[in-house]
Amino acid sequence: MTERNKRLPYSPKKKSCCLFDSSRRPPRSWGVPMRTIATPTPCQIIEELMSVGDLQRAFRFFEQGAAEITAEQVRICSIPAPPFAEGERAGYLRDRFIQLGLKDTHIDDEGNCVSFRPGRSQSPLLVVSAHLDTVFPAGTSCEVQMAGQKLLAPGISDDCCGLAGLVALASALEQTAIRTEGSLLFVATVGEEGEGNLRGVNHLFTTGPWATRIDAFVSLDGAGVDRITNGALGSRRYRVLLKGSGGHSWADFGAANPIHALGRAIAKLASYPVPEEPRTTFNVGRIEGGVSVNSIPTEASMDVDLRSAAENELVRLDAFLRRAIREAAEEENGLRRKGKQPLQLEVKLIGDRPSGKTPAETQLVGLAVEATRAVGFEPQLDQASTDSNIPISLGIPAITLGAGGASGNSHTLTEWYDPHDRDLGLKRALLLMLGMVGVSKGG
Repeated sequence: MTERNKRLPYSPKKKSCCLFDSSRRPPRSWGVPMRTIATPTPCQIIEELMSVGDLQRAFRFFEQGAAEITAEQVRICSIPAPPFAEGERAGYLRDRFIQLGLKDTHIDDEGNCVSFRPGRSQSPLLVVSAHLDTVFPAGTSCEVQMAGQKLLAPGISDDCCGLAGLVALASALEQTAIRTEGSLLFVATVGEEGEGNLRGVNHLFTTGPWATRIDAFVSLDGAGVDRITNGALGSRRYRVLLKGSGGHSWADFGAANPIHALGRAIAKLASYPVPEEPRTTFNVGRIEGGVSVNSIPTEASMDVDLRSAAENELVRLDAFLRRAIREAAEEENGLRRKGKQPLQLEVKLIGDRPSGKTPAETQLVGLAVEATRAVGFEPQLDQASTDSNIPISLGIPAITLGAGGASGNSHTLTEWYDPHDRDLGLKRALLLMLGMVGVSKGG
């Protein structure tokens, strides 16, 4: 995650209200009910929300409860949630939502923690989510250390920051008894990282009971206040496995060597002519094989991550990788000694994330932009690979936001989070949520 965002002084200006086309009526009347028949702009919705007394009480809840929100984050982070083993952390979130008074709370068939907060109507239905899993394997210490104001622990920001934000947002709504026109679905998802391949959010939108009822989706992922991720960065991930006969490094020299073949493939991939635009990346993130320095390995494998901001470039890179792997195996087999077995190649797709974009002109992005300005930051639209990829690919408005504060060293054992100004991220999220589902003025 990025370093702390630069905060700008809050001074709402009327001219910002004209940044979005108010003639583009959304499919449902999202936002605070207005007394005119004209569709309010995102700026008008946010300005009216800022004058709601209950919202200001919720804002004070974030400010006055800052220490407890941080303590909640520490408790969440202390519960291990390695890939495909998020159950204990999901159970903790379920219990917390029940304690807050959200009645319809459960763990779904995929392992997501789902909690429904009904409004006067079930539509529009907005999902507010954060992901449960970390990139770190089972056995990694989750103990949170302090270094001044910073919290240090694997996963402390990505995404314990977002999970603590979910609890804080639900708490603020319950404490202030804010009622909404539309409804909210809080979801802590499994499988956002790595080989999880977005399995939690994919279940939510395809086979889960809420799949056909969700109108929009917001994910809280990591720190920051200015970022609005409305672009879904496509990626493909492969596990490449090569198997051979193996043998002694001296006596059996000339046997096809799986690690040598992987080395050839990696060298070919490293030569790929990456374009300046669209941004395109590749990475060999894991390689393993062999038993000793003087043994020809019987097998070796590597995991490869491919990404591009454009789908057509991702397809080209994907084809290049497959060709490079095949040629590397053929070259190694061509050098083997007569009578030795050839290498067997297996290429397995272990991750496929769709690309796409929620247009800047949509109600969801417009409200996020104005909510960001309302808390004193200049919004920055960007592209990344997050849970939002799935709804975006299905044509459902979706974005990912930072949940406030600052962070660094994401996906490393030295990951850190600084909760200073976390309340601004939570205020922005709450403004966006209420702008989408509307505040019920009738109680």
